[in-house]
Amino acid sequence: MLEVAFAQTTQAAADTPSAMDQMTHMLVLLGITIGIVYFMIIRPQQRKQKETEAMRSSIRKGDRVLTTGGLYGTVVGEREGIVVLKVSDDVKMEFAREAIVQVKERSG
Repeated sequence: MLEVAFAQTTQAAADTPSAMDQMTHMLVLLGITIGIVYFMIIRPQQRKQKETEAMRSSIRKGDRVLTTGGLYGTVVGEREGIVVLKVSDDVKMEFAREAIVQVKERSG
């Protein structure tokens, strides 16, 4: 009978995962979670930011653009970090290049 009790105790101890196994399991799950966050959130956000920067750097005279404030205008001038938009016949406004969110029409 003592042998049966000892065998059951040994079997129960063998079924219990060690601290090292638990740590490994936790690290694997953490790695998978970080991978999911990277591929679902960070990477698409970086791609979108690169596309936006490329769009802003390709703005040229004659392009019709939309600003962050919802203003449509035609680019009539550019200088370092600033875009001059013509919003009506006699009105020209200066905007930071970062204020342009979309190019609606490209000049020919």
